[in-house]
This record gives sequence, structure tokens and C-alpha cells, in this order.
Amino acid sequence: MNPSELAILFQEAFGYRKGIRLFFAPGRVNLIGEHTDYNGGYVFPAALTYGTWAAAVPREDGIYRFRSANFSSGVDIMTAEITYREEDEWVNYPKGMLQELIQFSGPEHFKGADIIFYGNIPNGAGLSSSASIELVTGLALSKLAGLNIEMMELVKMGQHAENRFVGVNCGIMDQFAVGMGKKDHAIALKCDTLEYHYVPVNIEGYKIVITNTNKRRGLTDSKYNERRWECEEGLRLLQAELPHIRSLGDVTLQEWELTRHVMKDPVIVRRVEHVVTENERVLRAMKALEDNDLSTFGRLMKESHLSLRDLYEVTGEELDALFEEASKIGGCIGTRMTGAGFGGCNVSLVKEEAMKEFQESVAENYQARTGLEPTFYVCDIGDGAKEIPLLEN
Repeated sequence: MNPSELAILFQEAFGYRKGIRLFFAPGRVNLIGEHTDYNGGYVFPAALTYGTWAAAVPREDGIYRFRSANFSSGVDIMTAEITYREEDEWVNYPKGMLQELIQFSGPEHFKGADIIFYGNIPNGAGLSSSASIELVTGLALSKLAGLNIEMMELVKMGQHAENRFVGVNCGIMDQFAVGMGKKDHAIALKCDTLEYHYVPVNIEGYKIVITNTNKRRGLTDSKYNERRWECEEGLRLLQAELPHIRSLGDVTLQEWELTRHVMKDPVIVRRVEHVVTENERVLRAMKALEDNDLSTFGRLMKESHLSLRDLYEVTGEELDALFEEASKIGGCIGTRMTGAGFGGCNVSLVKEEAMKEFQESVAENYQARTGLEPTFYVCDIGDGAKEIPLLEN
């Protein structure tokens, strides 16, 4: 989507094109470190060049008009009328972000806007389309209001909007990766302290391939909340033995081996074992990339999937089929599910010369096993949320 095309979309939606400003926020892929975020552990996400664009113009009458080039529905609201409504569907994400902005900066700054969104993140694939629309909304509406809010604050607002307004009890990883992404780098993030650093992703000769199962994740809220409760129960039991820990992300492998006996429920044991070992895998994966050791990085990706399948039990038939078929390709050195699970996407590291074989073989065998046709996205790692210059207006 180029700036001129966005301006045309805006004109088609609102009947004028003067004063347009353009903004972008990416989707994200988590290279390794799944279900560690809300457990205070490490994650290793990267922003993508897929994402959500917004074209926006300020108003002075207090009305916000939200439109999308992807959906026919749209909503007009006054700032005093911001409430969650199920029938507003996707618009609840920008509404939640607007409410966070008003609470953060004061209502006097927010006098209305016309804004249209366009996104090319596969819907329901687990690549954080919700965080993308939250951050592009936060950036756009704050800039239109003449505010220069730090990206870290917008990231926190995005998580709050999803938690408090939309009602999804997510961690901060998605919004952080979308807001703070850096081209050709992944983010080593400790989710409870928000300590982070960038790690160069030097994968010359390889490509990151995201494969969509095309199974919609119908679960997921109930299973997600169930896993969170199981982890919280595990933490409660461990804190009796390890009073210094604030989260499962603070538990070392050695501490886990010494204290696992306090848990009698085998389900809780499996959940905690995944979190502790996955956290360790993320640290090892970061070092592998820093050392340009792609084979070790790829092996850790595969180990991550097996742990998510056997210990955390969030993969399912389709993701396991993709993992198994991808693993058969000699040029695929790493592959795993990414996202919440139960559908969504798989991420793989594939040699460039093996791309054709990878896509053809995985597609044929996956479809034979599941009856579903996968979709492949060959990805580059891009920047986080930003304003895009528009030369013509």
C-alpha cells in the first residue's frame, strides 16, 4: 500500500483529501518464546513489513469517524460516548485506544478525526493485527492532537486498551514488538520489567516464512485464561519454596529441578516446565543469533514447538501437521508454531534455494492431512510504528 493509494482510500471514504497524514504499525512474529510473556519471562519478537496503515485528518467538532478498507462496517462516535459494543467489532480496538489517550492526556486535546485503516495482516492468523491497529491508532490520534507521546507509553496504552476495554487478558509482547520494532532486528524483551535490547537477525541465504494454517482460532479465550490460571497456581506453589521469585520467568532450570516436587498435579507440572524451559530456550536462541549460529537457533525453534505440543498443549492437529511437514524439508533448519496456538501460524527458517520445495511439499502434504490449504508469507523484519511522509495532499 503506497501513500497515494491510501490518500485515494481516504477520499473515497470521506469525500475530501486535504490535510491527510499517514501512519503505519506492523504486525509481529515471535521467533521463539511462547506463552512466556504473561509469565514474566523472555520473548523474542520481530516486527514485520506486513501491517496496518491509517490515513487521518483532524476535526474540530468532537466526532471521530472510523472506517476500514477491509471491512464494510464503520462507526462515528463522540468522545463522551466511548463504550465497548460487541456489534462494533474491529472498531472496539481504536475506540479503546482513544479512551486510553484521553485518560492519559486529557479530553481537551481530542477534538475529533476522520481516519481510515487498511491492513494486510492475515485476519485471525495470530500475527497481532489487534496490536497493530491499536498502535497505529494511538500514534495517529496523538499526533493529530499535537501530542508527542513516547512510544513506550503508547505501547502500554495498547495493552491497557486490550485488557480493560476489549477484555482480552494479554501480555505486553504484541504491543511492544509492534511499537518498538527495528528493521533487521529482533527484540530480546523481559516482559515483567520491560528490559530489552535489539539483536541483529543476520540470516543471509535464508528466509523467514510464516505459514498460515487457515484454521480460525475459535478457542482461544477460554483456553488462554485456563493456561494463565494454571501458571498462576504453579507460581503460588513455587513461591512457598522460592520467596524471591515474582513470576515464573524468574525461575531458573536449577531451581525448577530442586522444587518441582512441591506440585502434585501433573497438569500444573507440565505447564510450569514449559514456561521455565522455554524461557531458557529464548536466552540460548538470542545467544545463537548473536554468534551467527543459525543451526542452533533452528534446533531451539523445533524444541519450542515440541514443548508447546507436549507440555503446554496449545498446538492442535493443524499446527502439528505444518510442523511435521516443514521439518521434513532439508532446507528448513527451524520451524515452530507462533502465537497463542490452536490454529494461526507456523514460522520457519528456510534456505532460499529450498523455498520452492518447501512451499510445494508442505502445501500438498498439509492439505492431504487436514483438508485445508495453507498460505505462505515470505517475510522481512521491519520497523515499528511510525508516521509516513505524504508528498502530495
